[in-house]
Amino acid sequence: MKNIMTIDNYQAVVSYDPEIEMFRGEFIGLNGSADFYAKDTDGLKREGGISLKVFLEACAEDGAEPRKTYSGKFVLRLDPQTHEAASAAAQAKGKSLNQWAAETIREAVAV
Repeated sequence: MKNIMTIDNYQAVVSYDPEIEMFRGEFIGLNGSADFYAKDTDGLKREGGISLKVFLEACAEDGAEPRKTYSGKFVLRLDPQTHEAASAAAQAKGKSLNQWAAETIREAVAV
């Protein structure tokens, strides 16, 4: 996936901040916030490892679970035209809108 870096089985979204001329990584799927900065990918990996270690140590001290849990349910709001088109696409495949959307999302994220 674009702009995703994996460090010790934790994913981080990476972006470039032109104001400070550095890359910024932010771990996703955590029960808190952990970010890191560096000038290059080697630095990002090193700084990300340090940031993650500090975060995980804090979780251990507090007895907190580091990863978020997901229920598998979320609300999706679409404009009426997109909703109608998605419904038609699902029906054309012989699927419910939920089945079609779940399959489409699964393919997009390559799980």
